[in-house]
Amino acid sequence: MTGPLQIGFIPLVDAAALIVAVDRGFCAAEGLDVTLVREVSWSNVRDKLNIGLFDAAHLLAPVAIASSLGLGHVKVPISAPFNLGLNGNAITVSPALHAAIMAEIDGDRFDPMATALALARVVAARRKSGAEPLTFGMTFPFSTHNYQLRFWMAAGGVDPDEDVRLVVLPPPYMVDSLASGHVDAFCVGAPWNSIAVDRGVGLILHFVSDILVRAAEKVLAVRQSWSDRNPQVVAALVRAASNAAEFIEQPQNRLEAAHILSAPERIGVDADVIQRTLDGRLKISPDGTMRESSRYLLVGREGAARPDPVQAAWLYAQMVRWGQAAFSTDALQTAMAVFRPDLYDAALGSVEKAADAPGRIGAFAGPAFAAEDIAGHLAAFKIGRRI
Repeated sequence: MTGPLQIGFIPLVDAAALIVAVDRGFCAAEGLDVTLVREVSWSNVRDKLNIGLFDAAHLLAPVAIASSLGLGHVKVPISAPFNLGLNGNAITVSPALHAAIMAEIDGDRFDPMATALALARVVAARRKSGAEPLTFGMTFPFSTHNYQLRFWMAAGGVDPDEDVRLVVLPPPYMVDSLASGHVDAFCVGAPWNSIAVDRGVGLILHFVSDILVRAAEKVLAVRQSWSDRNPQVVAALVRAASNAAEFIEQPQNRLEAAHILSAPERIGVDADVIQRTLDGRLKISPDGTMRESSRYLLVGREGAARPDPVQAAWLYAQMVRWGQAAFSTDALQTAMAVFRPDLYDAALGSVEKAADAPGRIGAFAGPAFAAEDIAGHLAAFKIGRRI
């Protein structure tokens, strides 16, 4: 069908549909010759996609939006015809910070409002004692990790720009940064939260699904101009990724999928850690405490793979809330147009829509999100950095 394709990815479990599509032959079955290129940083992936060194990429959903709006870099319109992962992030904290939060908590430790309020008390006590601000790692300024951390903290009264430090770290470097004390906590995708727990240097405080019921995190991204020129290739990629996602979501296939993903040139961590991730059964503490969630890392189930423009609107609203973008109706429409359910539907024919309410964000704080009322959404929150 086409010449060889170069597709970039970061070693994260939410690249699973892409990796399995290539390594188990779903791409070949669609007539695609794909070489996957492992990268360490999101800026590398973005830049190589933007200048055409990559034909497609595993990409942070907000980076696709920022690129299309020309925020933080050159303007390159991006299309996202396939969601690679919902709800795959988690917040991991050092044993010392976990103990400090638990000492201050009033309520359920898995309730993000209870932990956010406890964090506010920890921050206040540190300020009073003259201690350095806490440092939180996240993967990129335009990332779900950044917005999810900020949303959680701010709900408890912690100003993420004034009360703590947020620093950018590539996902594979998060664990060493926590172990060395360079950061006190981080928000990252799997498997790096689990690796921190297995190494005894961190505890998983929250799955992101505690904070948002549905959070689009990574997408299969292509340049819009390339997509327009190669509609059949895009459709074939969507079908291959969809078949791979369906394969991964079958419990009997999880062991095989985990072994594929564990290869050194793919994610390069133990298959057991990856299988726990795919099963939504994570060890959250070095003492062996386990936690299960049916909403942790949706690869294809519950309509997760179909791009939802309302998710793009929520991400754009966070860019506005935190001063990365000025609000405009045109920019909102551009952001929502990055997510392409039309291309997804065209590739797969008639598809069953998500069982959940379309576009549901389900944040633990604030009013229900409505894409048509960004102003109302932002007005509900006291802490922000609107331009």
